Amino acid sequence: MNLALSTTLRTSFADAVERTRKALQEQGFGVLTEIDMRATLKSKLDVDMEDYLILGACNPPLAHRAVTIDRQIGLLLPCNVIVRSDPDADGTITVEAMNPELMVQVTGEPALEAVAEEAGARLRAAIASVGDAS
Repeated sequence: MNLALSTTLRTSFADAVERTRKALQEQGFGVLTEIDMRATLKSKLDVDMEDYLILGACNPPLAHRAVTIDRQIGLLLPCNVIVRSDPDADGTITVEAMNPELMVQVTGEPALEAVAEEAGARLRAAIASVGDAS
């Protein structure tokens, strides 16, 4: 099983972020958290790195179903989606989403399979549409 669902784009970082947000929204995900790793590492450690944004995406109906099955599943929520520049290839951006099937593997809870499958299908559709827009 892959850790991530991903696509690679040839575009600007800002465009990739905008397209990713739109694709997530179209699949019923809202962005609850946003971590700018570049800015955080610069301010905390004075380390320079490429553009790297972590979006904490949540689909409320799916999250509700998951926590109803297993209250600890919140430890794996929201679904992280990364938009990052390739430091070795200007204009190349990678968009990756956590594979929700990991929830089932980590917990061993078979009742989460249906939730993970639906979340995975929605995230795959979002990632595919980000890639298709290029």
